[in-house]
Amino acid sequence: MVSSDTARNVVGILGNIISFFLFLSPVPTFIQIWKKRAVEQYSATPYLATLVNCMVWVLYGLPMVHPNSLLVITINGTGTAIEILYLIIFIVYSDKKKRLKVVLAVLVEVIFVAVLALLVLTLAHTTKKRSMIVGFVCICFNIMMYASPLSIMKMVITTKSVEYMPFFLSLASLANGVAWSSYAFIRFDPFIFIPNGLGTLFALAQLALYAVFYKSTKRQIEARQGKAEVGLSEVVVNGNGNSKRTGPEPLNAFGSEINGA
Repeated sequence: MVSSDTARNVVGILGNIISFFLFLSPVPTFIQIWKKRAVEQYSATPYLATLVNCMVWVLYGLPMVHPNSLLVITINGTGTAIEILYLIIFIVYSDKKKRLKVVLAVLVEVIFVAVLALLVLTLAHTTKKRSMIVGFVCICFNIMMYASPLSIMKMVITTKSVEYMPFFLSLASLANGVAWSSYAFIRFDPFIFIPNGLGTLFALAQLALYAVFYKSTKRQIEARQGKAEVGLSEVVVNGNGNSKRTGPEPLNAFGSEINGA
């Protein structure tokens, strides 16, 4: 029979893998920033929020705060490094005003976590008290992160389109929430269970919206493509110098026009 510790470690490792791929999901955005040498209208807020969230979870997982939480440290330590890399790229390709704001925000976050660590380690003298203090801070930051898709969900309901709510990202968020909720449930840890339980519910809600509005999204995209095709209709000049409007050429499997020659 598998022990609870073994099961918890297996689920935690699975949670690490899923979370790692979630941390890598913004890579296409930063490749685009790197190619254009500019951040354009992209915001640093999601990466700043994820950075401080990862840092407080690393603090929570330390042996002197919450023993036996190595897997919490590994994934959030990795997340911290990845977010720092994202923010460095963001700073490099930002204008002076935006660069200053991001640098100041990072400094504030680092100082906040350092002060929190100092106060917790010096004023709270048991791991139970330290876990409770840092755990409440972690819950607050995690809930704010998980609540961020609410604006996208509102847009989906308003537009009846899931075009800008990626299916696989929502699915991965669900898997991540289930994995870490299970990890917290095996040896009950309310500070991990509460935010990830809420994250699971948010992800389920996103997938439910996807199921409800999938067909209407397809209809909207098809209608938009139809208008685009009409707009691209060619004006062909015949031999008499008169012009006539023809419909678009048929498209092949790759979206290119099929020419007669």
